[in-house]
Parts: sequence; structure tokens; C-alpha cells
Amino acid sequence: MFWKSGNGAGLRLLSQPSASITYRLTLLYMFSAGIILLLAIGFLFYAFVKTLEENNIELLHENVRNIREALYRDPDDLTALNRQLVTGAEPQFIKYYARVLREDGSVVVATPDNGFALPYELFPQPVAAGILPEKAMRYRTPEGKKFLLVAAWAHAGGRHMGERYLVQAALDVSWERSMIRRYRLKAQFIFLAGILTSALAAIMVARRALRPLDDITRTIRRIKATQLNERVTQSRWPRELAELATSFDEMLNRLEDSFARLSQFSFDLAHELRTPINNLMGEAEVALAKPRTVEEYQEILASSLEEYRGLLRMIEGLLFLARADSSDIVIEHTRLEAEQEIRALLDYYDAMIREKRLRVTLCGTAAVFADQVLLRRVLNNVLSNAIKYTPEDGTLDISITRQQNGTVCIEFQDSGIGIAPDELNQIGNRFYRSELSKRLDPKGAGLGLSIAKSIMALHGGSIDIKSNLGAGTCVRLLFPSTAI
Repeated sequence: MFWKSGNGAGLRLLSQPSASITYRLTLLYMFSAGIILLLAIGFLFYAFVKTLEENNIELLHENVRNIREALYRDPDDLTALNRQLVTGAEPQFIKYYARVLREDGSVVVATPDNGFALPYELFPQPVAAGILPEKAMRYRTPEGKKFLLVAAWAHAGGRHMGERYLVQAALDVSWERSMIRRYRLKAQFIFLAGILTSALAAIMVARRALRPLDDITRTIRRIKATQLNERVTQSRWPRELAELATSFDEMLNRLEDSFARLSQFSFDLAHELRTPINNLMGEAEVALAKPRTVEEYQEILASSLEEYRGLLRMIEGLLFLARADSSDIVIEHTRLEAEQEIRALLDYYDAMIREKRLRVTLCGTAAVFADQVLLRRVLNNVLSNAIKYTPEDGTLDISITRQQNGTVCIEFQDSGIGIAPDELNQIGNRFYRSELSKRLDPKGAGLGLSIAKSIMALHGGSIDIKSNLGAGTCVRLLFPSTAI
């Protein structure tokens, strides 16, 4: 069999990458069944041989006891002695021999068989009277016959009280060889039959056990890019396959969501690019329609340049989001004072704030662990939106607080146009803009809050937006207490 290979061929069979699971399970099952059968057959063989030996010893013990009893009753009763000598020869397949000798070596009685001619000196040392031999000596004749030999002293009774007699007994066990040979042949047949049976059983069990994998495979083959709604989870799967199916379904959920986002992103990108490109094409067509003055060409080029800048900002935003999604941005955490960073931005937007007569307040202070460039970008995106969508004479309250768990919260509360409830959950999606924001700022790309969300995620923080239509918006930036 394969497990007897000295060069590890059986293990190579199990490790073949092209071997099927059914094939491997069958080999493993056969190997396990073979080991169990070998152990069971070996134990039974040992028990069989041991039982034969114990039975033979017990037979010799019984005859020695009977002869001792006959000698103790009357050593002159040769008829009774002869009857005890042939007691062990009753089974047809057992040949038993015995003789009784006096201390001077003369034979008192012996089994009526001329074939019993074993010399006296071949027998082991006799045990004392009243004791039975624990073991028998094995002897093999030149003709190939095997005997078990025992010797024991016996006390005489009656008028011969005090005399001792030597009892020598022999049991022909040559028949054991043929019986053991037949047992081995049967054991080999049982072993081979057991291996074949285990192989057939293993094939059926493995195929039945792996049937759910076939069902999973058929389900997976039906899954395509246009058909990601298929799922493999069912309650009837075994526990191990149920975990696999659940994990696969979770992957399908992520893929379906990613495909949906990708499709929406492609649609939004095409939609957003169409407007500036149409504007550029229109301006170029107008410029080429008739000869223009230098001032007119400069005005057209300036307008086109503004569109180019808008396209550049959109492309840079998309590149940043792509890098953020792929974790290709290295974060250099620095301890920064949030108040100083916000005041620097307020100074930058001071002219716009004055123009719209906004009342801006900043209170609180706390340090955050963040990348300075990214921190300024997220603060700029939130602050610019608040200023842009807050009408004249509005308010903007900025607060910095450290919460009990160590999280730093930067809150922007404005009195701007607000966001409708049905649009609030879409704010932060790429290219999404509310209807009011489109009217107020037609040139916006709708990437500012998406970039802010990605930056906060890179820092291990989060962004929370609450708004009431016509009453203003509250944006909260939550930074963790330490760098991730």
C-alpha cells in the first residue's frame, strides 16, 4: 500500500497540487483505516496466540494436578494412573504425553504411545510438590515437531507416604503452526477487504460531504459584473462551509457596493466634465466665428483659463481621493494647535468675511496630532463652504473642545442656507451638491466634503454634519486623542 513506500511516495501523492479533495480524502481515509485495521489485527493476533499459550499451560496444569491426586491416593493403582495420563489426549487434534518416574529414575507409568521418546534431560527442572509450573519450556525436535515441556514433583500417599515421584508432561503443539498460518491468511484477507471497503466508503462520504462545494461553485459561476446580487449563504451548509459562504457573500457585498460606486462615479465624472468642456468648446467656437480684437481674445482666454483651473482642481481632488482610497498617502503626525491653524485660515479669508459682513467667533483651544498640510486642507474645505453658503450679515461660530475621552472636537456652526433632510445623507458623496448650492455656486465640483471625509479617515477621526434647511449647518471634526 502507499504508506509502506520507503521514499515518501505516499506523502507526495497527498501533496500533489492537482489532486482533488476527494482523492486526498480517500487516501487519508484509507491510510487511517489501514492503521486502525493493522492495530486491531495485531492486537487480536497477539490475544489469539496468548490465549493458545494460556490454554496449553492450563491443560498441562490440569493433568499434573490429576496425576498428583492419583499418586497421593494410591501410587500402586496403575489403572487409575493410566486413566489420568490419557485425560489430556481426549481432543483429537491435541497430542499429550506424560510419564511418572521414581526418584531412582525408573518409570512407573507412561502414556501408551511409543512415539513419546523424549529424553529425561530435555525436561526443565521440576518444581516442588504443591506448586504448578508457571511457564513451559518449548522444544523442537529434528523432525520439526514442537512440544511444551513441564516437570513437577508429587508426594505419594497411603503406605508410600513420604516418597516422591517425578511427573514429566509434554504437549505436542505442532498443530499451532497451521492454525496460526490460517489465522494470518484470514487476517490478510480481512485487511485487504477492509482497505477496499474503506476506499469505497471514503469516496461516497467525500463526494457527499463535498456536494455543497459543487453547489457553491455553480452559484459562483452565475456571478458576473452585471449580476452581483447572487448569494451563496444558506442555512443547510456545514459549519465550515457556512463560514466560507458568509465570507464570500461579504466579499460580494463589498464588490457590489464598489461596482455601484464606480458606476455612479463614472456617471458623475462624465457629467461634471461635460459642463466645463462644453464651456471651453463654446468659447473657442465664438472666438473663431469672426475676427476679434486683442482685448476680446484676452477676455476669452481669461475665461478659458478659469475653466482650466476648475478642471485642474477637480483632477487634483480626484487624484487625492484615489490615493486616499489606496492608502498611498503618508501621514506625518505633528502636534498642532488647532486655534492657530484656524486663525491663519480666517486671516486668509478676511477680505471675503468683511465683504459679506459675517460675524465670526472662535473660542477654545486644543492640540491635535495631525499632518499639517492635510489638517489645513480639511479646515479650509469646511471653512470655505461655511463662508460661501452663509448669506450676508450671517454668523459663523467656531469652537474647539477636548472631550472626556481625549477626542478633540472642532465645530463649525453657520447660519447659512442649510441642507434639506432628504439630501443630508448624500452630502459627502463625490460630485454630489445640493440644489441650493448649485444655484449659489454653479462652478463647484462637489469634492470638498468628500476630501474632508477621506482626510479625517486617514487620521482615524470622523466628520459629522447636521443641518436644517434655511437655518444653517453644523460640521464637527473629531480627531483622536493620539496619533494612529
